[in-house]
Amino acid sequence: MPVRRLDPVLVDRIAAGEVIERPAAAVKELVENALDAGATRIEVAIESGGRQLIRVIDNGAGMSAADLDLAVERHATSKLPDGDLSHIGTLGFRGEALPSIGSVATLDIFSRTEAAREGGHIRVDQGLKRKLVPAAQPQGTRVEVRELFAATPARLKFLKSDRSESQAVVDVVQRLAMAHPQVRFALSGPEISGFDYAPCAPDGDGLLRRLTQILGKDFQPNALPLEAEREGIRLWGFAGLPTWHRANANGQYFFVNGRPVRDKLFAGAARGAYVDYLPAGRYPALVLFLACDPREVDVNVHPAKAEVRFRDPGLVRGLVVGAVKQTLEGALHRATPSNGAAALDMLSRPRGNGFAGWQRPQPAHWAPETSVAYPGVAEPQASFTGLAPGADARASVEAFPQGPDALEAPLGAARAQIHETYIIAQTRDGVVVVDQHAAHERLVYEKMKTAREKGGIERQVLLIPAVVEMEAAAVRRLADAAPLLADFGLVVEPFGPGALLLREHPSLLKNLNADALLRDLADVLAEDEGVATPLERKLDHVLATLACHNSVRAGRRLLPEEMNALLREMERTPGSGQCNHGRPTYVELKLADIERLFGRR
Repeated sequence: MPVRRLDPVLVDRIAAGEVIERPAAAVKELVENALDAGATRIEVAIESGGRQLIRVIDNGAGMSAADLDLAVERHATSKLPDGDLSHIGTLGFRGEALPSIGSVATLDIFSRTEAAREGGHIRVDQGLKRKLVPAAQPQGTRVEVRELFAATPARLKFLKSDRSESQAVVDVVQRLAMAHPQVRFALSGPEISGFDYAPCAPDGDGLLRRLTQILGKDFQPNALPLEAEREGIRLWGFAGLPTWHRANANGQYFFVNGRPVRDKLFAGAARGAYVDYLPAGRYPALVLFLACDPREVDVNVHPAKAEVRFRDPGLVRGLVVGAVKQTLEGALHRATPSNGAAALDMLSRPRGNGFAGWQRPQPAHWAPETSVAYPGVAEPQASFTGLAPGADARASVEAFPQGPDALEAPLGAARAQIHETYIIAQTRDGVVVVDQHAAHERLVYEKMKTAREKGGIERQVLLIPAVVEMEAAAVRRLADAAPLLADFGLVVEPFGPGALLLREHPSLLKNLNADALLRDLADVLAEDEGVATPLERKLDHVLATLACHNSVRAGRRLLPEEMNALLREMERTPGSGQCNHGRPTYVELKLADIERLFGRR
C-alpha cells in the first residue's frame, strides 16, 4: 500500500483527538485562553454536558481582525513571541486548541480589542473555515462551540451521560478558579447547579475565601496555612488537618505557575508528608500552589498539559514534604471540628420511641463486661474517678482541683473519667472527650521518634532474658530485622527452632508484655514482606507498635493529676489530635451546640 499525505481536515481531527477528548477539555482550553488574555470576568455556559453548546465570554484584551483570522489556523499562537519552549509563561502556547475544536464542531468566535471600532466574527464549520466578517462585540472575546464531535460520531459513543460530562466541566472551571482567585468565574447549565464566584483579593485571605467558595464551609476550619521557599521555588496553600481525611485523592489540588496539574510527584509527596497521621486507605485533603522559573519545569510533556516535569524533582518533593510536615507539626493537638458535629448529630437522632439518646433496656442476663463494646459507651454504669455516685458539682471540683487558668487551656480541665477509657474535660465554652489510650499512644510515639532522631532510644537490660515461643516464620522475620529493632532499643536473638530471646527493651516501655509485643512486631514485618516499602515507613511501623504497647490502656483508672498531665502534654505534642492509626484522640463539643441539643437555644 503506497504512502500518501492525509487530508488537512483529517489531520486536524486526529490532532483534536489528542487535545479535545471530551467537552471539559474544550472548556479548559477556552478558559485558559481567556485568562492568558488578562480577563477579570469569565462566564461559561453549557448545554447537554457541552455536546450541544459551550459558550465562553470574557472581558480580556480581545483580538484584532488579523489575529482573529489567523487564530483558527494550526500552530498559530501569540504566546511564544521568541519561539522558546523552555520559557513558557502562559497557560496555552501550542496554537492547537481553536483549530482542533473547529475541526470537530461548529466554532464561532467574536472578538474586539479596546482600540478597534468594531469587532470581528469568524466561523469554522467542522473543519471548513468561513470568511471573517464584522460584528458588534464589546471588548473581549465570545466563543461558541456547537454540535461538538458531530463530524466524528465515533467519539460521541465514548462520552458519558450529560450529567457526568457537565460535572467534568464543573471540575475544570473550579480548578482554574482556585488558581486565579482575583477573577470572577460563572458557570451555568441545565444539568448542573451553577455558580458565580465573586473576585477575591490576591492575598492569603482572598485565596482562602475563594477555596471556601468552591470546597465548602468545612474547608476553612480544617485548613492549615502553609508557605515555604527553597532555591527560588515558592510553595504556599493549605494543608488539611489529618483528621479531616478522604476516601480517595479527589480532595487534593495541585497548581504549578497557575496551571492545575495532576502529577504523581505531588501525590507521592502528599502521601509521604501524611504517612505518620492517616489510617490505611485514607487520603489527605490539601491545596498547594507552586511557583518557579518556567525554565525549571516542562509543561509540554502531555497533550492536555495535565502533567509537568521538573528539572530537579527531588528538590520539589523535598520542599513539599518538609513544608507539609512542618505545618502539621505546628498544628499540635488540633483536630477537625467535624468530629464534634458528627457526635452531636448521632446524639440528636431519634431512637426507639423517638426520644434522643433513649435505648432499649438490656435483657436481665446481659453484663457489660461480656459486651464486644466493653469498655465503651454502651456500658450503662459510669465510674467517675474520685467521685461517689450522686456527688454534687462541688464534690466534682474538689476531686479535680485546678489552677485558675485551667479552663482557658485548649483542652480544658479534667472533670471525670468514664468507663476507665474516656476523660471528660471542661473548657471555657464546651466539653472535650479524650480517648486516653489513643492520646497516650501518640505521645509515646512522638517521644520515641524524637529520641531516635537525637541519637538513639535508651535501653534497659533484662536481668533474666525473656523467652518467647512463636512460629518459625515469625522467628525468622524478627531475627532478620534484629539490626533494625536494635536501633529502637529492642535486642532479640534466635533461641532454638521456635523461640526468640529478648535481652533488652526500650526504657520507655513499662510493664512490658514481651510475648504480645514480639508477635505484633512479627505481624507488622509480615505485612511489609515482599513489598517495596520504604525504610522510613518500616521504621514508623515498628515505632507505632512499640508505642501502642507502652500506652495507657483502656480500662485503667487514672488519677486527676494524671488526666490533666495527659491533656497538657497533648497540647504540646505535634500530631496529638490523632493516634498512630489515624483515629481522632478527642472530640470537642461546644456548649452552644449542647444547649441546642437539649432545646435550650
